[in-house]
Amino acid sequence: MGNSFLISPSLFCSFLLLSSVSVDGVNSSSPFADLYHSSRALLEEVGQLVGRHRDRFTLETMRAQNKGYAAEIAVITYNRLNKLMNGDSKFRILLSFGQHGRELITSELALHLLSVLSGELGMPDLNTVSMDNVLDNVVIKIVPMENQNGRKRVEDGDACERRNGRGVDLNRNWSVDWGKKEKDYDPYEENPGIAPFSEPEAQIMRNITKLFDPHIWVTVHSGMEALFMPYDHRNGTPDGYTSKTMKSVLADLNHKHFRDRCVVGSGGGTVGYFAHGTTTDYMYDVAKVPVAFTFEIYGNSSAPATDCFRMFNPADSATFKKVISEWCTAFLTLFETAPSHLKADLGKWVSIRGNVVDGGESRAGRRKVLDGIELGMQELKTYFRLFILSSVLLMFMFCSRISRSKLIHTGSSNLS
Repeated sequence: MGNSFLISPSLFCSFLLLSSVSVDGVNSSSPFADLYHSSRALLEEVGQLVGRHRDRFTLETMRAQNKGYAAEIAVITYNRLNKLMNGDSKFRILLSFGQHGRELITSELALHLLSVLSGELGMPDLNTVSMDNVLDNVVIKIVPMENQNGRKRVEDGDACERRNGRGVDLNRNWSVDWGKKEKDYDPYEENPGIAPFSEPEAQIMRNITKLFDPHIWVTVHSGMEALFMPYDHRNGTPDGYTSKTMKSVLADLNHKHFRDRCVVGSGGGTVGYFAHGTTTDYMYDVAKVPVAFTFEIYGNSSAPATDCFRMFNPADSATFKKVISEWCTAFLTLFETAPSHLKADLGKWVSIRGNVVDGGESRAGRRKVLDGIELGMQELKTYFRLFILSSVLLMFMFCSRISRSKLIHTGSSNLS
């Protein structure tokens, strides 16, 4: 593996960059054509990469639909020595990129990370022998572009679009504290959908989680530089040793790779607003993933509010390369240190055929119970809302009848 950052010669310019979106009134094809793939080209290159390295990669396309709206998600599984070791005995890591269509840089990071894992690209100062030993003991599932339909809307000209193909924010469509709206709620930005998991993309990601049962979850976004842990929906972090583990992992990454410049902590406690129905809160609270993170890999706060491309994506080659290189290296460190932290800090957690158990109860079994409880709670909330609505309507009807009776009685009195 080489030591320089490489850009594949098969890079394609996205339709967004070629024609419909301009930056400060200037067509953007010239400065960005050699930086970003179109969604189609990126997924094609991912497929070709998997095809060249079938000894370590597999590719699956998962599909779902709901009420006439369909979505598909490409899922790449990395498993070195998969013929020699059972994947259940390894640490399982689930990574998702491109949940919001406008955050193009995140999917570019996914492609580069896959290229490094394949061995086709190298990273500066990487000890390949040591890293190979690390990678022998993990299974990594990577979703390079969770929101393909939303990304296509961006490429069709709406550079500020973060939602999916029918206008729902996929990071508000999960069940933990779903549907709650803050005073500054913006339906364009945060539409949670008609119900938890109403969106096919969220359904697919939930199914991947149930089947894979990860120990580590990371969803990758852009808009700022931050390393977040739960919770997004309130100001605070979880209690207990898993919380200490997450804080330690994030502090180490921030110091080693970003010179402590990233915001670190809970999303709800550091961003300045609460987010309800997020993926990471679900992963930690319901799926019981021991380590659940949200990484924000880039942001340009000086960009005009109308210039969403520059706000969420590097617009020059030097910054693009810097972001990709720093965060790719940070992920490699995460693959090494997070399992070590889990082994050291969660001493009473034991891996039994891949299911981490605590006090004799497996995560998989406990999650089935919690899924049932979660479904019951959602139904109770629905019934409660219907009860409140019905009560209000009955009170309105009752008051109307009383008012009408008084009017009739008053009229009768006047006549007499």
